[in-house]
Amino acid sequence: MSRAMVLTASVRVVGRMLVPALAVLAVSCGSGEAADPLVVGAQQPAQSRVLAEIYAQALARTGTAVRVEPGLGDRAEMLAALAAGTVAVAADHNGALLAELNTGADAETVEAVTEELNGSLPQDTVTADPADGTDFEPRVLVTTATAEQQGIGSVEDLANRCSGLTAGTAAVPGLLDLPAAATRIAGCEFTATQQFTDPAELRQALVDGRIQVAVLGGPAEFLPGGTDGLAVLADSGEAIRAQNPVAVLRKGVLDEEQTEKLNYVAGELTTDELAALVLRMRDEGADPAELARTWLDAHGL
Repeated sequence: MSRAMVLTASVRVVGRMLVPALAVLAVSCGSGEAADPLVVGAQQPAQSRVLAEIYAQALARTGTAVRVEPGLGDRAEMLAALAAGTVAVAADHNGALLAELNTGADAETVEAVTEELNGSLPQDTVTADPADGTDFEPRVLVTTATAEQQGIGSVEDLANRCSGLTAGTAAVPGLLDLPAAATRIAGCEFTATQQFTDPAELRQALVDGRIQVAVLGGPAEFLPGGTDGLAVLADSGEAIRAQNPVAVLRKGVLDEEQTEKLNYVAGELTTDELAALVLRMRDEGADPAELARTWLDAHGL
């Protein structure tokens, strides 16, 4: 056998040995480069699902691999998932989360709630900026006749008369839960309070005169039948605790660009837009991912 033939055979042998080795190296390198996706957790309510999709898709637009995990339970489970690192981002209300973490907190305004919340969060958890243009605090309503007869235009006006009135409350299906502490009115103790199963029943009780005040667990856009014949009382921000959507983050997971992206989202969210998105998912069965995509595109995010 010639020297050339021996060399050719040797090259073929070495080549056969290198192919599997290179394949292993390629797989190893590929695995190292493919980072696990950030997980954005969502609770069951439509509002949480919509916000999770908005946060996830906003992060994806920074080049981040992201997936949404819609199976979270209550706030305790959400915080546990963040602590365990199985979830990196989750949506909540700042005021409701504060009530969960610190039952003695007395903050009402966005600024005060943000400060107290930052001091109450677990060590492994931080928040992005609250969406201060998205006001999901409870709405207090009286009939137009009552407002005119008694000169009640604001929640502060009402506070001086609470002791002689019966109030009704109702949670809003599709919205994040509000603990009892998050729905109280500062300086107000009603003679009696009735809990209604849904906003429609609450509205009817107010119109019928069975109650004098209705406390709805969210914006008036969620009141069936609208507000004809009713007055939504203004709040200076100091009578009812702020309830602004906020992204809750596992500390140290998101970089500056990713966190800044979520802050941009918070700066663009508004009450009426988020309410419309939630209603479309809750009542029309709209896809939250598509709703989020359309909203982000409309805001250049």
